Amino acid sequence: MRSIIDLQSKKRLRAVFVFFLILLLSVVGKLFYSQILKHEILKERAEANWDREIPFGGIRGEIVDRNGNLVVGNQLAPTLYFMPSQNDDIESTSRTLAAILEADPEKLEEKMSEKAYMVKLAPEGKNITQEQAEEVAKLQLDGLYTGVDFVRHYPNGELLSRLIGFTGYDGDGLAGIEYAYDEFLRGTGDKIRLFTDAKGVPLPHVDDGFKTGKQGASVELTIDIRMQKIVERELSQAMEKYDAEQALSIVMNPKTGEILALASAPTFHPADYQKVDPSIYNRNLPVWMTFEPGSTFKIVTLAAGLEENLINLHQEHFYDPGYTMVANARLRCWKREGHKDQTFLEVVENSCNPGFIEIGQRLGSEKLSKYIRAFGFGESTGSGIAGEANGILFSQEAFGPVEQATTSFGQGISVTPIQQVQAVAAAINGGYLYRPYIVKEITDSKGNTLQSFEPDMRRRVIGDETSKQVREALESVVANGSGRNAFTDGLRVGGKTGTAQKVQDGRYKDGDYIVSFIGFAPADDPELLVYTAVDSPKNSVQFGGVIAAPIVGRIIEEIAPLAGISKREGQIEKEYRWGDALTHRAPDLTGMTKGKIMSQLHTYRIQWHGSGEQVKYQLPAPDTLITIEDVIHVYTE
Repeated sequence: MRSIIDLQSKKRLRAVFVFFLILLLSVVGKLFYSQILKHEILKERAEANWDREIPFGGIRGEIVDRNGNLVVGNQLAPTLYFMPSQNDDIESTSRTLAAILEADPEKLEEKMSEKAYMVKLAPEGKNITQEQAEEVAKLQLDGLYTGVDFVRHYPNGELLSRLIGFTGYDGDGLAGIEYAYDEFLRGTGDKIRLFTDAKGVPLPHVDDGFKTGKQGASVELTIDIRMQKIVERELSQAMEKYDAEQALSIVMNPKTGEILALASAPTFHPADYQKVDPSIYNRNLPVWMTFEPGSTFKIVTLAAGLEENLINLHQEHFYDPGYTMVANARLRCWKREGHKDQTFLEVVENSCNPGFIEIGQRLGSEKLSKYIRAFGFGESTGSGIAGEANGILFSQEAFGPVEQATTSFGQGISVTPIQQVQAVAAAINGGYLYRPYIVKEITDSKGNTLQSFEPDMRRRVIGDETSKQVREALESVVANGSGRNAFTDGLRVGGKTGTAQKVQDGRYKDGDYIVSFIGFAPADDPELLVYTAVDSPKNSVQFGGVIAAPIVGRIIEEIAPLAGISKREGQIEKEYRWGDALTHRAPDLTGMTKGKIMSQLHTYRIQWHGSGEQVKYQLPAPDTLITIEDVIHVYTE
């Protein structure tokens, strides 16, 4: 009996042992599974419950010009974060901190007392100075942490502000390029991970972590910042000289559509956009502003008439009595007494309204309308610049004889400056309508190309021979016509003036004009196209040839070397008119001795530099067009 009981006890013990062994193996297996196989996953889940993140501001992508020069970058700007659970004396801490930040102690205390595991002290502690950050760090205040943030840096100040736009409080793009390309420029910031318990007490034996963010992509513009500086300087001077309401300018490569400079005045500093009227930073004038183009639009009418073989510039004549009658409406020329008998080349040189009405009538309403739309008017150019307008053309039903006539010389319709630049580029480049564009390339932080942009030829509107005749006529306008103030010796500048009366509530405003000039160089092979308009100029005769033409002439003269353009042969010489300064070509004095020069060229004003006998070089260079008042500087050996 006893042996049976012992046997049963042994069986029970064996069963219990096996049971405990199985439990032990299960625990060991579970521990192996948790600690070895699932260690990283479970650790991450645990840390997610413990961690408190201090964010670093995302590094936004840079904006650079076509040569890699920085337009918009980033600058360090520390931001303060506070963990209320780690501080036992918030009142005292807030007062100490408020003194450094020059903030209201009560508001700061209220913010620091919020029931949250972490509080961002903004705006008081956002984007503080480096000096303030160092002063705060020395105090070692409990629960106070400094996060790294960034603000936009503008090495060129206000330059390009109405194009590039600005970023807001949280670093998001709100206007201009910053807004249009925000998805590329925006970066995700790094983060410091602090591990604490539920009360915010740091956990022992757990190292703080770090999360790496992603830097934003860089945007390379087609802009040449050297040209931009020249253009903005000229607009600034024009605003002051003529007390104008606003002004704008565009520089484009007519062969590609690349925009090399784009400016509006008045301007503002992107970091202080809140200090200016929203109408300034919300309106990028070259693409937003619409107005009657005036005589610059005559280039389109001229190109259409030449393409259809309806006029001969040199052999055909037109008589202008100062007006023309269209459907019982008297449409006047800007010159009241008229230009009388003239060739059609002189019609272009003189910007004669009745002459262009004649070209428009020969074309007919259907063909004129077809060419206007083919040159890109009435629709967005697709430049990719935020805020671009479409302009306004007459509808087919409203395009009667009078509307057809006024459209022929640029009145009664509304267009944007960028549309005019696109159209004139097509008229002078052989007839190819290129889409204007402002961005060349977008690259990530490692230099990989995300997007690139190439010249986009949309269609051909006129032929080579027509384009050549347009260039020759417009070069003649600058040499002998209304654009003479844009003449630049040797660069063969062509162009057209524009003077448009402003419209308000459907009526023309008396004595209020937008004056403009569109010029290009060289006329034999255009590389630069420059458009400038000045709104409501004062202190001068309000004509595009008087105000805008010399601005464009100076811009072309200064930016031509930057575009690799040298002086050309075969230019149309500027015709002397009463009131013009007397000019002559500078003689070649190099290699001559002082005695020989003094005996032969005593009428020139010469200034000597150096003590040698023979001239090594001179300024201005030989054959440069100079006035009789100019001084020739000669440099000896």
